[in-house]
Amino acid sequence: MDELTTLKKENEELKKHNAVKSDLISISAHQLRTSLSALKWILKMLLDKDLGALSLEQESFIKKASDSNERMITLVNDMLTLNHSEDSALTFNFKPTDILSLIEETLFEFSGESHKKQIETIFLKPDHQLSQVVCDREMIRVVLQNLVENAIKYSNTGDKVFITLRDENGAIILSVRDTGIGISKEEQPKIFDKFFRAKNATAKEIIGSGLGLFTTQNIVNHHGGKIWFESNEDAGSTFFVSLPLTK
Repeated sequence: MDELTTLKKENEELKKHNAVKSDLISISAHQLRTSLSALKWILKMLLDKDLGALSLEQESFIKKASDSNERMITLVNDMLTLNHSEDSALTFNFKPTDILSLIEETLFEFSGESHKKQIETIFLKPDHQLSQVVCDREMIRVVLQNLVENAIKYSNTGDKVFITLRDENGAIILSVRDTGIGISKEEQPKIFDKFFRAKNATAKEIIGSGLGLFTTQNIVNHHGGKIWFESNEDAGSTFFVSLPLTK
């Protein structure tokens, strides 16, 4: 009996370790993909000569860098697809954080992509100083990256993405609104499900793991917050995140 109890304990420990490893891979892969995507659009701007003419040698080197970057993006997407533990046991590092500056940093990461796709990102800043939020800065960065990335990805040329921030009843409310393809009523109940991608999203952007919103919801839940959305097909979506000021 003692041996059986020991085996059960060891099995539980292994499950916990695997959950930590799985979540660490998922979060790291999402951050890697965002950085690689930002680099992708900067390289594309150079190759398309948006920033000026290139010599043949320069163009050759940048093309090689672009090809390598695309391979890395594919690899990271494969990592996200293969990594699918639903348990979350990451250790969060909660500290007072200036959400406003974090949003500005995140938007800068997508400046190349939004410029290339001719999609304007507009941050409607609050007209007064907001309190700092006690949160894990890097985890909330992942939340912002996923929401902004989706808003740009599923918008059309000439569209706008609006980001707002306000404080309300002891919480910070963030919203990311796009005027893109939206989500059908039938598919809305599944939008936070693991690996789920809406039909119109898959048609517009073939590459995708279906893990972004699943991961985002997990992170928000770990902060004691809430995430929800409003959407109409062909009329865009607005995602809201509420984070308590204190943890």
